[in-house]
Amino acid sequence: MRALLLGLIGLATMSSDVAFAQMKLQSRTAPGAIETRYFTGIDGLMDGNADAILKETRQGKTVTAAVLDLCYPVDKNSDRKDRFVVNLAVNGQTLTGTTQSIGDKLPVTVKLTRKPTGDTFEFRGQIAIGQTVTEVASSDNSDISEKEFQDTQTVDDGITEAPKDFTEVSPESIGVRVKLDSALDFLKSLKGQDVEVAVNSLAVNCDALRAGQQTVNMSVAPDRAAALIEKSRSFPGVTAAGWTPGIVEMDRAIRFPVANWRDGDKLNKDKLLSAISGVLARTLAAKPAAADWSTTTGRLTLTFKRPSQLFPALGLTETAEVTGLIAPDKPGETDRLMLWISNPVISTSDESAGAKLILSDDSSGDEESDQKDDTASIEALAREFQGQRWDADKSAWK
Repeated sequence: MRALLLGLIGLATMSSDVAFAQMKLQSRTAPGAIETRYFTGIDGLMDGNADAILKETRQGKTVTAAVLDLCYPVDKNSDRKDRFVVNLAVNGQTLTGTTQSIGDKLPVTVKLTRKPTGDTFEFRGQIAIGQTVTEVASSDNSDISEKEFQDTQTVDDGITEAPKDFTEVSPESIGVRVKLDSALDFLKSLKGQDVEVAVNSLAVNCDALRAGQQTVNMSVAPDRAAALIEKSRSFPGVTAAGWTPGIVEMDRAIRFPVANWRDGDKLNKDKLLSAISGVLARTLAAKPAAADWSTTTGRLTLTFKRPSQLFPALGLTETAEVTGLIAPDKPGETDRLMLWISNPVISTSDESAGAKLILSDDSSGDEESDQKDDTASIEALAREFQGQRWDADKSAWK
């Protein structure tokens, strides 16, 4: 009986091992099966400035088809990109093909040799675009699977079309995603409008070229943002419009009731500005020097001055500049406002009478030294406005 029991246990163990071995075999690509593999870069191509995707169809280890998608600067000193996609004929280790670039319509010729080197691959040859010929000599290139490639293709432009509040997106910052063939007309439509367009969003990068659409980022006064978003959505070629992350950082923001700061149905901007300036003058131990409230972006710029303690006998002056933003705490109707202020940026100059000491001041690029003033300013503003601060641990207003 005991021998029979041991035999049954051995048989069960053997069956389990066989099943496990079969499962492992099934998880691998069967010999001779057709699969798609990708190279998401050819190292060193065009001084490292080209963005290449080489898609290969393989049967076993044999390449049966290949497509090269190459995005590159039109000039080494230019941010403007062009792109071509070429089907490559496969002849042993040789990949060749001709096409035309999508933007500048230049003739393209590709001649590459592909050589396996252990677990990686080597590419050599030439890529000619118009009159420019680029030599290719790239080694140690690794390939990835279809799933791995698709996982890298998600591009998030940060647009939230209907945010519940302004805790993850900023009330003055909006983004509009528009098809490339409509982008010029859309940008022209912004001329003469009271809106600030981010220069870096004008450049059509490789992701935009491949997606066929780009995102234009803008800043606009919060009370006009919703109207601009709605207007943009109706423009031909626009596929999305909404709010995006901007200048507001929640650890430097407070939320407070709007009731005491209205003049009829409008904000009493003079009263708000006076209260903010008064609090910051105390916490910075400085006198208000200038204030500007941008009608375009809604940003406040407050300037304060105080005697410098670096070398008191010289009578130098420190200037502290603070940027701020006042906006509703969420889109639509609300009875609360949100106030955000930046780190103070400190500069030192000689404003005394007579001959001046010329100073090289690099402190404006080092905001770390100003962090000690931050908590006092934010806490003082919260008290002045009977407001709440943001609790990052609970992701809620305190």
